[in-house]
Amino acid sequence: MTRIIGGYAGSLRLGSPAKATRPTSDRIRESIFSRLESRDAIAGKVVLDLYAGTGALALEAISRGAVAALLVERDGKAAAVCIQNALLVQKSLAKQDIDVETKVVNKAVASYLSTVTHEFDLVFIDPPYEIANEEIEANLEALLPRLTAEATVIVERSSRGEKFAVPIGYELEESKSYGDTEVFWLNRA
Repeated sequence: MTRIIGGYAGSLRLGSPAKATRPTSDRIRESIFSRLESRDAIAGKVVLDLYAGTGALALEAISRGAVAALLVERDGKAAAVCIQNALLVQKSLAKQDIDVETKVVNKAVASYLSTVTHEFDLVFIDPPYEIANEEIEANLEALLPRLTAEATVIVERSSRGEKFAVPIGYELEESKSYGDTEVFWLNRA
């Protein structure tokens, strides 16, 4: 079961497509969001969730004060679940007179990044572990012009695989392992 951990929609249960996704564990999400909140890096921010799966990362940010989230998911079933989950969170927040914007794009990440014109403050990249590092690196390069000056990019990968190369224009602030998952914190250089 995937749920929103904290914020205005805390403990709201989210749907999950059967076998199509690997949602970020509650423990890892709590660690990521505690750190983001301590930096004041969520409230009022615009979020991009690439390889969204259930949308849990972007929707957690919405629950904690982000004003807009765009979720990109290629798999049709997972994108449909993202839409349902986004509506659940929006309804929960609307009951508290909180208005947020969410949008789900059912498209491949590379295709989306080749056409996007918005800027983002906070980006989550949590692809299936079998996605090649070269794809992650290309996505990071395409994303760079769409980042605000103070943007944070969080990439999740398998801790057992080879590390991706951090493209020019980024600095690796830190990486941390959580069992099978490694989380990388990137900033604009």
